[in-house]
Amino acid sequence: MAITVKDVAKKAGVATSTVSRVINDHPSISENTKKKVRRIMDELGYVPNITARNLGKRVSSAVGVILPPLDSKERIGNPFYLEIMEAINEEARHHGMTTAIATAKNFDVLLENVERMHLQKQVDGFILVYSDSDDPVIDYLYKNKIPFTLIGQPYHHENEIIYIDNDNQLLGKQATEFLIENGHENILFVTNTTHESLYFERYFGYQKAMMLAGLEAHPSVNLEQAEDYLIFDTTLKETKATALVVIDDIFALRTMQLAQMYGYIIPDTLSVVSFNNSIFSTLTHPYLTSIDIDISELGRVAMQKLQELINDEVSNGVRLVIPHRLIKRETVVEKRL
Repeated sequence: MAITVKDVAKKAGVATSTVSRVINDHPSISENTKKKVRRIMDELGYVPNITARNLGKRVSSAVGVILPPLDSKERIGNPFYLEIMEAINEEARHHGMTTAIATAKNFDVLLENVERMHLQKQVDGFILVYSDSDDPVIDYLYKNKIPFTLIGQPYHHENEIIYIDNDNQLLGKQATEFLIENGHENILFVTNTTHESLYFERYFGYQKAMMLAGLEAHPSVNLEQAEDYLIFDTTLKETKATALVVIDDIFALRTMQLAQMYGYIIPDTLSVVSFNNSIFSTLTHPYLTSIDIDISELGRVAMQKLQELINDEVSNGVRLVIPHRLIKRETVVEKRL
């Protein structure tokens, strides 16, 4: 038989309302009474009803994880989101909190979902796992002073937002430098998105590495539309590319398939470096050379900082950079001159 508030109140010799106030740590109850009631709760094995307690405190003990619009198969199947949600959920559990997911196929519906979660007090704060120039959600969170942390680099209010990120410009630079060190000079940057923060940063890093080496930095190759795929072979031939830096692992596999369809052999005639070091990097041969961005640490720190923000333990305007490392595998071969 389940122990109730009435059982605790009876044994402690207090009113049920007093037990409820102790559960909510109400300042009107003396410390001696709190200690007495809590001791009785422990003796009886009473577990407070978290939902009822939170209704009284007007908190939810939950955080919202906001995913970007899942408007393509690559995004839906991208293991980055699953890995980061797992890390956030595990860290939330350590703080006695749960997670709720906000997702949609476009930004308008996503914003509606986030507004509903906030107005209905379903969550105490949010973690955005992306940074997009077209995103209305971050503006809503910022303007309404809703606690949130961002995984990625914000486009505005950098000094007032807590954000956790890799040094994506350095990632792009080091990926390109690795190819240059292996004798490649005609290197392209390939992407399927041109409005996310990580694209700009990684592409800037590519440009920087090429310019520092005295090599031509080409415009990014954007494979966002069906017709872009049709001219990919022409682009490779015109630039005489021998190596590619690709925006992430899952898209790197798509790009490699496309290149092989046009007769290129990975890595003999076309080397590839990517980012994330996801499960996809070792699912098919050749294994993908990729930069590990420590997804678990990104999620863990984002949750940790959100908890501190909710508890007023940290002020806005914090940037935290998570280290990365290059994982050398089979998609880069030394180009002999």
